[in-house]
Amino acid sequence: MADKGDIGWRLMAGAAAFAGGFVAKKVITMAWKKTTGKEPPTNPESPEVALHEAIGWAVIMGVGMEVARLLATRAAARQWAKGTGKSPYELKAEV
Repeated sequence: MADKGDIGWRLMAGAAAFAGGFVAKKVITMAWKKTTGKEPPTNPESPEVALHEAIGWAVIMGVGMEVARLLATRAAARQWAKGTGKSPYELKAEV
């Protein structure tokens, strides 16, 4: 059974990843609009969306969201370590 630290870390990491993803989506959408001059595709799977546009949106969104999740989780881990005096167990590097 998970202890309170494990549950606390999971909640903190989940909240950080959610917030990071939310902010990333807003920033990526804004950058897409500024760069292309039009709204991002709401349904890239649609045949009505140009293939290059759908692929571009998928790649940018996928990479951007994952980078934001990674940075948010790392920031949360630093805060967790400051507060508890130890890194989250599941983030320890295996040597």
